[in-house]
Amino acid sequence: MNRPSALSAPEKVSPLKRDPALLPALAAIWISLAVFVLYPLFRLFLTTFMVEGQLSFSNLGAVLDSWYDRQAFLNSLWLATAVSVAGTVLGYIYAFAVTRISIPSWLKWFLGAVTTLPLISPPFTSSIALTLSLGPNGILLKFFGIENFNFYGFWGTWMSETLTYFPVSFLTLAAVLSAIDPNLEDAGLSLGASPGRVFRTVTFPLSTPGIANSVLLLFASSLADFATPLVLAGHSFPVLPTQAYLQITGLYDLRGGAALSFLLLLPAMGVYVLQRFWVGKKSYVTISGKTGSRSGFKSKGKLAEGLVLGVCFTVTAFILYLYSLILWGALVKVWGVDNSLTWENFHYVFTHGRKAITDTLSIAAVATPLGGLMAVVVGYIAQRKRFFGNRAMEFFSMLNYALPGTVVGIAYVIAFNERPILLTGTMTILVAAYMFRYHAAGIRAVIASLHQIDPSIEEASASLGAGAARTFFRVTVPLVVPAVLMGMRYLFIHCMTAISATIFLVSVRWSLLTTRILECMTELQFAQACAFSVVLILLVFGATAVLTGLTRFATRRISGEGGRG
Repeated sequence: MNRPSALSAPEKVSPLKRDPALLPALAAIWISLAVFVLYPLFRLFLTTFMVEGQLSFSNLGAVLDSWYDRQAFLNSLWLATAVSVAGTVLGYIYAFAVTRISIPSWLKWFLGAVTTLPLISPPFTSSIALTLSLGPNGILLKFFGIENFNFYGFWGTWMSETLTYFPVSFLTLAAVLSAIDPNLEDAGLSLGASPGRVFRTVTFPLSTPGIANSVLLLFASSLADFATPLVLAGHSFPVLPTQAYLQITGLYDLRGGAALSFLLLLPAMGVYVLQRFWVGKKSYVTISGKTGSRSGFKSKGKLAEGLVLGVCFTVTAFILYLYSLILWGALVKVWGVDNSLTWENFHYVFTHGRKAITDTLSIAAVATPLGGLMAVVVGYIAQRKRFFGNRAMEFFSMLNYALPGTVVGIAYVIAFNERPILLTGTMTILVAAYMFRYHAAGIRAVIASLHQIDPSIEEASASLGAGAARTFFRVTVPLVVPAVLMGMRYLFIHCMTAISATIFLVSVRWSLLTTRILECMTELQFAQACAFSVVLILLVFGATAVLTGLTRFATRRISGEGGRG
């Protein structure tokens, strides 16, 4: 009688039996996804496609019959493609500069800090700064004597969104490039290969998981953004998110706005599928557990390094210029009318806006750790565990991010405005909206990081008698800490700055900084809006610095305890 070998026996054991902690983790994940992702979308689907108790496509048909709405759909695709490509290229250049070029540590920190400014600002802050600079009577246009320059439309929206979202690409690709051993590149250079050939055959192929991740995130971000087009696109360049927002808030047409937003699911899901097939068929293992020293970075070529640093310095200088306009606007009495300096705007923020500050910080403090924990668990299970439904779990975890924020906000209003789950006006609905929409970046970062970690490291821990939970916390988590940190920072930043979904969910009990800024803008109080923006940027910068420090401290503690164990 043939008996199974000792090596093949574990493969026949169900993952749930081999890992008892997996079942409660899966149960918690699926329950939360059912309540905060599937149920709201189901209610939104009924509101959109059910007319008088009958399934009807009349709302969607009305959208497709409109030339203006069809043009908005095409414009959304073109804008998202342009932003994802330009933002990824720019993010890769920055990531390459800080991870592969020998520059002082303070300069690396400076580049990273400045490029984070657009990301930690309200989504319309860069739009305001660009308008003050390149719009009608813009400062730069006056300085260079340029007349009849139309900044509104595609080019203004593209520039603003690229500056706003390329830091996401930078953070993602910097973590990926940092995980690639530079000795692999140095070996190619030592064998006589040119820096360009080493980049094409070693660095770029190993970084494609991060590139695909960046394209996905930026494409989805541009598709979902309504704040930037609302300020800069105008009637000449309509896009679907703006049309859906105006349809709902201006015309009070909930069904028409939802139908417009549903069209955005098609390209978003298409990009997601492409990313899965592109990355899934390749192998990117560079961490194998083998010991070895890391050599210093060798020159990648003076011309190439000069071009990379030149691009970084130029873009960094332009970002600093734009945000100096925001600071200047916060210090003047009335922008464009009375430019005398004053502290009155900041006094207004810390008196009339105090509740918005405390409420925003409280919500972010709750949503960030919960979202980070769920991101690492979902990312690990999706990448390392094989069982029926794990791909569906990953898909539904990413779904809210693929949807425009207006759709998520309206879906939450419909779903949680009545029993059996009544959450309207509570902190819970705001935390859930942020957490289940923006933890996707952490999930993708963890998956991309796990692509580069050889599973034999975890298998070695298990063979030495460590349980699955101990292996996860003592082996896997320390290796993916940079990715987890990136995801938590991304989540925290959006908890502080996002508006597209939560503008429908705020109430008199909970006030947010972003909604206060929008109120100031609609009331033409640009100086107060700039002051709120400056305070928000400083709060996010300080809080993310604390988060980074605590994470590094925890990483050292884990590594130290692991070494003693």
